[in-house]
Amino acid sequence: QVTLVESGGGLVQAGGSLRLSCAASGRTFSNYAMGWFRQAPGKEREFVAAIDWSGANTGYAGSVKGRFTISRDNAKNTVYLQMNSLKPEDTAVYYCAARRGAPNSSRRLYDYWGQGTQVTVSS
Repeated sequence: QVTLVESGGGLVQAGGSLRLSCAASGRTFSNYAMGWFRQAPGKEREFVAAIDWSGANTGYAGSVKGRFTISRDNAKNTVYLQMNSLKPEDTAVYYCAARRGAPNSSRRLYDYWGQGTQVTVSS
């Protein structure tokens, strides 16, 4: 069992930045690929970014590429999402997720999920 707790969400103006954190506990963190997903009201949960166990390989949704950066610190059992140049359309609840094996953009392939943190971007 892996427990994930997100933090760092909040209200920010368009063009601003936020850094989300996801702290993991339970199993060996470095055994898991990690992903960030988001869900806006009335929409399906969508992929944002993912990172492999080592941090060497990352992937991004086209809508955030060049603005968001995923990273991890295995010594701290934490994965981060640095979000820059935020837009109102980035407003959503952001979730981190964990899976064994390679990172993936499909939410159905992740085994563990956090409770989410709200990000609101005002125009």
